[in-house]
Amino acid sequence: MVRPRLRFRQGGKRPNIVFFWNFAGRLWKNSPNLRRRRYPGSTDCFGRYNVAVGFIIRDFQPEDFETLWHMDQECFPPGISYSRQELKAYMSHRGSFTLVAMEPEENKVAGFIVVHRGAAGHIITIDVSAAARRSGVGSLLLRSAEDRLRAAGCRAVGLEAAVDNVSALSFYKRHGYSVIKTRPRYYSNGIDALVMRKELTLTSRK
Repeated sequence: MVRPRLRFRQGGKRPNIVFFWNFAGRLWKNSPNLRRRRYPGSTDCFGRYNVAVGFIIRDFQPEDFETLWHMDQECFPPGISYSRQELKAYMSHRGSFTLVAMEPEENKVAGFIVVHRGAAGHIITIDVSAAARRSGVGSLLLRSAEDRLRAAGCRAVGLEAAVDNVSALSFYKRHGYSVIKTRPRYYSNGIDALVMRKELTLTSRK
């Protein structure tokens, strides 16, 4: 899954958070200056859904941060994973929320999702620990985030994915996301990106 990056003002500490597409046919005020994707051989955080288990979804707490940041480092290779500053900025950005999946028996974090809330929601990232993959955690996090967006009045939710990121594309298509646009040569290596969208109607949950 493609995840936006931050653009920091020269000489300043506060980042400009940038999103690419607003699903209404227009660009956001800013656009990302750096693209990110999963590379061949990187850890696949989207393994195919098998059996859901009893994970608990709760809101992010400040003491979770280091655990979530280390998980992001495991899910993405160096240069693609977020720095602490980037991840903190996305989580604390006005209009964003983070949900955490907990494995109740061992009280361990199994995964998390960061989402921007607006007229159209935007998935920033879904990360799942190696031990919890193929157990339905990613699906549970995504559905919980969609419910939160729907309750907030969001009409749609979207994201971007690389055309060669088969696992991510399959995951989102299974959950009702459709490709609405191709961004040619979106990545620095020339790979195209697919913009995906899902309408959040009262009956859209699958």
